[in-house]
Amino acid sequence: MLLAGVNHVALLTQDTERLCSFYQEVFGATVSRELRPSDEMRLTFVNIGPSTELNIFEVEGNTEAERQTPMFGRGRIDHLGLQAASKEAFDLIRERLMECGASEGFVTDFGPVLSVFFRDPDGLEGEVCVGNPDAEPDVMNPPGTPAAGYGLPGR
Repeated sequence: MLLAGVNHVALLTQDTERLCSFYQEVFGATVSRELRPSDEMRLTFVNIGPSTELNIFEVEGNTEAERQTPMFGRGRIDHLGLQAASKEAFDLIRERLMECGASEGFVTDFGPVLSVFFRDPDGLEGEVCVGNPDAEPDVMNPPGTPAAGYGLPGR
């Protein structure tokens, strides 16, 4: 394989501080630098992993961050998939997502991977994944398969 992973994902926002705060508070992300290429543009670099970052663009007058469409109707990039560093990190992220109202906390058991979906403050759908420690070889489950041990509040 010639690639080692994803370097960055570029996002558009109308509120850089709010979006950066969300990724910092939920995922422990860090802001590494900021550029202002022009009076109308701000570019902030947010580290979300050892070699992965979000490039957050705030462009005056750009309203793309407001536009929301359902899954599979969002164009070539549908959602952001993040890899948790460990099962413990996954569980902590899930708790934080639920606390801030970004996710109901449903965990899908895809077989080899556990997954929880969220929406960031701008409405971008994201997914956090981690290897399933209880995975059975060659077993793949469809979307919506509940993961054992992840009951939801009130259920």
